[in-house]
Amino acid sequence: MSAAPDTQEIVCCSFCLKPDTEVAKMVAGPAVIVCNECVDLCAQIIATSTDSERQYLPWQQANSVDTVLAALPNAHAAQAQAEGILAGWVGRARVLGATWAQIGDALGVTRQSAWERFAPDD
Repeated sequence: MSAAPDTQEIVCCSFCLKPDTEVAKMVAGPAVIVCNECVDLCAQIIATSTDSERQYLPWQQANSVDTVLAALPNAHAAQAQAEGILAGWVGRARVLGATWAQIGDALGVTRQSAWERFAPDD
């Protein structure tokens, strides 16, 4: 996806939350979308980090309530986008003929739970 000033935003980076209209490219995986800027940053961190510098969970590194509270809106936005991605996968599974039982099994929930969560409101 290329950035264009008059293009409508479609997705945001799961890491920095920049919309696709503000970055050069996005890479999508099964549950995350990452912009080229975050990929570059990750590559720099990996290239310069040592094994003793492992920090996988950012909330464990936070040392003030203000830092944690400032991060909550971004975490919430990332969760909302992940929910949309999951719903997209479920919708595609339905279009391709998957049953609610198959979807429930794939998600580790009952058929009924899958249907209640993802069935379109008609």
